[in-house]
Amino acid sequence: MSADSEPRHRAALEQLADAVLGAVEQAVDPDGEHIESALNSIRNRMVEFVRRYNRLQVDVETEVLDSPVLFVANHGFGGILDLNVMAVAAAFEDLHLDRPLTFLTHQLAWTIGVGSIVEHLGARPASRESARAAFAEGHHVVVFPGGDLDAAKSFADRNQVVFGGRTGFAGLAIEQRVPIVPVVTAGAGESLLVLSDGERLARAMRLDKLLRMKALPVSLSLPWGLNVGTVGMLPYLPLPTKLHTRVLPATTAGPDEDAGAYAERVHTLMQQALTEMTQNRPLLG
Repeated sequence: MSADSEPRHRAALEQLADAVLGAVEQAVDPDGEHIESALNSIRNRMVEFVRRYNRLQVDVETEVLDSPVLFVANHGFGGILDLNVMAVAAAFEDLHLDRPLTFLTHQLAWTIGVGSIVEHLGARPASRESARAAFAEGHHVVVFPGGDLDAAKSFADRNQVVFGGRTGFAGLAIEQRVPIVPVVTAGAGESLLVLSDGERLARAMRLDKLLRMKALPVSLSLPWGLNVGTVGMLPYLPLPTKLHTRVLPATTAGPDEDAGAYAERVHTLMQQALTEMTQNRPLLG
C-alpha cells in the first residue's frame, strides 16, 4: 500500500464506523420505525466501503436482464459479513436491476436470532421453498452454494470455488426455467489469515448436527488476533486487499443436461474466471 493511499484508507474506515454507529442508534428506536432504513444505510455504507477501501473493480459481462435469474456467487471469507457479499451488492447496483433481489441465507442467521433483521435486507432462509416463493413474486434470487465450506476456506485455498458437491442450485434453475448468472469475486481471502477451515473441529463438536455448520475456521485477524469460529460472524478489520468482481454471461441448462452436470459446468466457469483473475496477482492485489 502506497503512502498516499494510507490516509484514504483511514478516512474510509472512519466514515464507515461513523455511519454504522449512527445507523445502530436509529435501529434501536423503541418503536422500530427506523430499523429497515438503518439497515439499508449500513448496507449502502459497507458497499461504498469496499468500493473505496478495497478499490473494488466490477466487470459486467452479461446482457441486460429483463426476467428473473438465479445469481450464483462464491464466498470470500465469512457469511453475512463477507467482503464478497458487499462486492456482489455493489455489482448489483452497477447492473441497475429492474426487480427485487432475494438472498438465500444460511439457517444459522435465524438460529441465533438475527434472521428477522436480515430479512429487512431481502434475506430468506436458504431452501427450495424460499426460492420458489421469490421466483413466484418475480424476484431475482441470489445463492452462495458453497455455504460455510466456501466461506471458511484456508488461506492456501483462497482462490478456489468450493461447492462441496452441492447441486441443488442447478436443479432449482432447471425446475424454475431461469438462467444462471455466475458472479465471481477475488481478493477477500487476503483480508485476513485463515489457518484452517476447522472442518474436523466442527464435526467433533457436532456443529453439523446442531447448527448445520460444517466448518469452524481458525484465523488470525485484526482486532481479534488468533480466533476460532467467530471472525466472519463478528466484524473484523480487513486488510486493504483489492477486490475484483466479474458478472459472467448468463447460462442455461442444455436439453439433456441434468442438475449434476449443469452444476459442474457452472462451477467450472466460475473457477476458470477466478483462476484468470488471480493469476500473477500480488499479495493484497
